[in-house]
Amino acid sequence: MAADIRPKRPFRWHIAIFLAPAVLVYTAIMILPLAGTLQLSLFRNIEQHQVFVGLENFRMLFGDPNWSVGFWNALRNNVWFFIIHMIVQNPIGVMLAALLSSPKLRFAAFYRTAIFVPTILSFVIVGFAWKLILSPLWGVAPHLMDLVGLKSLFTPWLGKEQYALTALSLISVWQFVGIPMMLIYAALLSIPEEVIEAAECDGITGLSQFWKIKLPLILPSIGIISILTFVGNFNAFDLIYTAQGALAGPNYSTDILGTFLYRAFFGFQLQTGDPNMGAAIATMMFLIILGGVCVYLFLVQTRLRRYQF
Repeated sequence: MAADIRPKRPFRWHIAIFLAPAVLVYTAIMILPLAGTLQLSLFRNIEQHQVFVGLENFRMLFGDPNWSVGFWNALRNNVWFFIIHMIVQNPIGVMLAALLSSPKLRFAAFYRTAIFVPTILSFVIVGFAWKLILSPLWGVAPHLMDLVGLKSLFTPWLGKEQYALTALSLISVWQFVGIPMMLIYAALLSIPEEVIEAAECDGITGLSQFWKIKLPLILPSIGIISILTFVGNFNAFDLIYTAQGALAGPNYSTDILGTFLYRAFFGFQLQTGDPNMGAAIATMMFLIILGGVCVYLFLVQTRLRRYQF
């Protein structure tokens, strides 16, 4: 009987000690503010007192024209902002990674660095620089297009409602295309040489090798990049604010959830800030992002696991 009794495993205190600083910092910076925001969204300031109103703030956000029109407009714009990144940024990132991973390409390190450099630039610099470039008065874009005979196609893209959001989305794509490129590049380098050699022995080379061998193997990495793009785009704020201001002009055509939250929470010009409604908008942003991540984890990631080694 004594031989059947297994000794208790000692508690590994060193794990708790090493994890404690990170857990405390994450809790103080992320968990507590999130809980405070969720709590604030359930209250309303009535006669200088915070009164619990339940889901009334969300009812106003969805049903009151003073709030719902701006919210649905910002949500539509945010979805379009995300779609542009998905159909332009990520495919270009995959294509660049495939090209740069070719052993026959010369100066590949220089190209990788040049493409990745805009990623580390400040949003203020990027927004201000592109406003100067695309300005119809003193920008260089009209003159450059004139040199190639395309000046007739130039229009003040940032000043027209139908073009402004798409133009800003493409500027964001230019700035951040280096991130999916580097992640896919790393995934391509992690493919075992034995797999590539076996494909070459079967006569699969060039573009056919990428589509039939490499692409299925990097699908999990593409999935991770897609969900990172989703989270980043629905948290976007800086570029729109820098280029178009808090009003996200012209006529709120570039307004996304981040700028809508900013005006609601802090107020802007004649609009008085309402922290409770701002917290309700922030809560909706959190729920949208949480829903997208859950859909990816439970519906997409489980199907992509079969491609992993």
